[in-house]
Amino acid sequence: MSVSPAPAYRLPQKRALVTELPGPKSQALTARRRSAVAAGVGSAVPVFAADADGGVIVDVDGNSLIDLGSGIAVTSVGASDPHVVDAVREQAGHFTHTCFMVTPYEGYVRVAEELAALTPGDHDKRTVLFNSGAEAVENAVKVARLATGKNAVVAFDHAYHGRTNLTMALTAKSLPYKKHMGPFAPEIYRMPGSYPFRDGLDGVTAAKRVISQIEVQIGADELAAIIIEPIQGEGGFIVPAKGFLPTLVDWAKANGVVFIADEVQTGFARTGQWFASNDEEVVPDIITMAKGIAGGLPLSAITGRADLLDQVHPGGLGGTYGGNPIACAGALGAIEAMRAYDLPGRATSIGDTALSRLRALQHDVSAIGDVRGRGAMIAVEFVTPGTTEPDAALAKAVAAKALEEGVILLTCGSYGNVIRLLPPLVISDELLSDGLDVLEAALRSLI
Repeated sequence: MSVSPAPAYRLPQKRALVTELPGPKSQALTARRRSAVAAGVGSAVPVFAADADGGVIVDVDGNSLIDLGSGIAVTSVGASDPHVVDAVREQAGHFTHTCFMVTPYEGYVRVAEELAALTPGDHDKRTVLFNSGAEAVENAVKVARLATGKNAVVAFDHAYHGRTNLTMALTAKSLPYKKHMGPFAPEIYRMPGSYPFRDGLDGVTAAKRVISQIEVQIGADELAAIIIEPIQGEGGFIVPAKGFLPTLVDWAKANGVVFIADEVQTGFARTGQWFASNDEEVVPDIITMAKGIAGGLPLSAITGRADLLDQVHPGGLGGTYGGNPIACAGALGAIEAMRAYDLPGRATSIGDTALSRLRALQHDVSAIGDVRGRGAMIAVEFVTPGTTEPDAALAKAVAAKALEEGVILLTCGSYGNVIRLLPPLVISDELLSDGLDVLEAALRSLI
């Protein structure tokens, strides 16, 4: 049996603090930032990056931090993997932009071919490239509405789909994403999803609840699309009960409703499959992608049934920077790295390690209500012991305490009470173990 090669790290893969955090150089940059950057742009960690590789970020003061966030699931292959860096350098030496809508280039076509091969299903597919996840979602909805001639779109409780006007309407949580920023795009309807820790329903029952509400409140003949994250991201890394997604897909197919899987955060090996939809053999009509697609370069995509996407008139899809040649090169390099390192398999290994550790910790710590996830997309949900009452303060305190020791953790969840683990898929076992040690020590020091 062949063994996938390990990444060759450029920086030492270890946690090392030489100053308190934030250090003096980060503090100086924070002062400059306050007078130059809008206050509405937040940052989870008060240090400024100078270098990054594998599973570490080195700040401007020389501190080496364990990265358990991956730039929110973006740097799955690491922040400076040679496959990406070399591909980007080569492309930049030739041209940085022509606009595919003016003078096309092979890189865009190659990325589209790769996405047709990698995404679920063996049907005829078409792809369009954009810049951000929100842009991909907006265009997936556009295609669904045009192709069906219908307007209504169903999204779900705890959903996150972006910060543009339409995607804010699809997103469930008000603060910080949409408060005082309306009015929002119309014909968006919200349904309950599947949240096993909180609703206790099996997947088929949860899906039938949704279908009943759709038929009563909207009507299938008015519904253009259902859009859902196969594992909800910002809403709390909520893994739906088995059977929920296939039941919705079957109903959508029977009723001429486009099923859109938003795999912006779950895609590209993050969950142990190339896409989370693969886990239950769900085949979306359209799939949206971004984040891990291009090793840190701004790129997003929609890939879907050819009969849907090809209904859009020429010029109806696109954008000046969509599928920029350097971003396409980054995507091709990142996909090459994912294959070379078998990152779907590596994500599964990371999940096995982390879930085992965290579930053992759950037995000792009553403030942990739930440990869940798939592959390297893992969540710890904190509650008041003996209840399901969310404890956002504890989640925030754990993240802050871990940062003091040099580990970057991100919070999420509709109630702000979830710690999420999104390590680079190239993180070493030793670094992952150290990060989990720090997380555990931080939690135990606070309870």
